[in-house]
Amino acid sequence: MARFIDQVKIHVKAGDGGAGCISFRREKYVPKGGPDGGDGGDGGDVILVADPQIHTLYDFHHQVHFRAENGKPGMGKKMKGRDGEDLILKVPVGTIVKDAETGEILGDLTEPGQTLLVARGGKGGRGNAHFATPTRQAPRIAEPGTPGEERWLILELKLIADVGLVGLPNVGKSTLLSRISAAKPKIADYPFTTLEPHLGVVRLYDGNTFVVADIPGLIEGAHKGYGLGHEFLRHIERTRILLYMLDISKEKEVIKDYQILKEELRQFNPQLLEKEFFIALNKIDLLPDNEKIRSIIALFEKKDQNKIYPISAVTGQGVIELIYAIWKKLEKIRKEKI
Repeated sequence: MARFIDQVKIHVKAGDGGAGCISFRREKYVPKGGPDGGDGGDGGDVILVADPQIHTLYDFHHQVHFRAENGKPGMGKKMKGRDGEDLILKVPVGTIVKDAETGEILGDLTEPGQTLLVARGGKGGRGNAHFATPTRQAPRIAEPGTPGEERWLILELKLIADVGLVGLPNVGKSTLLSRISAAKPKIADYPFTTLEPHLGVVRLYDGNTFVVADIPGLIEGAHKGYGLGHEFLRHIERTRILLYMLDISKEKEVIKDYQILKEELRQFNPQLLEKEFFIALNKIDLLPDNEKIRSIIALFEKKDQNKIYPISAVTGQGVIELIYAIWKKLEKIRKEKI
């Protein structure tokens, strides 16, 4: 299985244009034919295309330099040289392309099949047939082809999902994702089991679907680079809804953990806190006292309490109610944007 790579720096070079040709007609009974040098071919372009079958930038991790084909030189008899082949580089859907030197965003490939021209091929040079004049009937000059564009690029992948699943390590995010979708993330009872984001497609009984992204567990200070989750925070920037997942069995720490998550998101990108959200209080199978569950919910601010869903990712208790509440909210968001 390919390692998950979500940011790379690569160098792209378009093909150079082919040189124009210096040539003269050589025909029987025409010892001094006129110039007939053809033009050089154009260099190939470098084009990125979003491919839904690719889910990581791993292929760019070991190969850094990419070059399109040069145009071929022109030939006699005014024959144009062959154009260089374009170089097509496939990237995951959700790839942002930046100029490495300026930081300018050149494109955001969010749709399958979407393309982006990142380096244009050089133009082929003109052959000497173009340079004949009444006073210069046998020109021995032709143009060289122009160089193809080249640049360093930063490719940055942001997963495209409807729901971003965030929580501290070992709260059961991967267990929930495996229950509600066909995704099979690694699951174990220790922190940082999830070392990379996972996408899961949730299929409802009526055939509707939505996509959930499980982000590696955040820890306090993640926005500064601590732990693992900081590397993947960018993947929840595109989501429509955030699902905060908390461990209710840590009774006295639930509110603190919730505040840690919100602060890490605020420090990374304050706009994340403006997204619609739900709160899943997981592991109610370890806390069977319903009165205690209600008392923990009461600790949250009033405005957050109606978004709280006590669940058990292990037993499935409360999960159906949660995913249908999310779906209802997603439908509302989609209709508001029409």
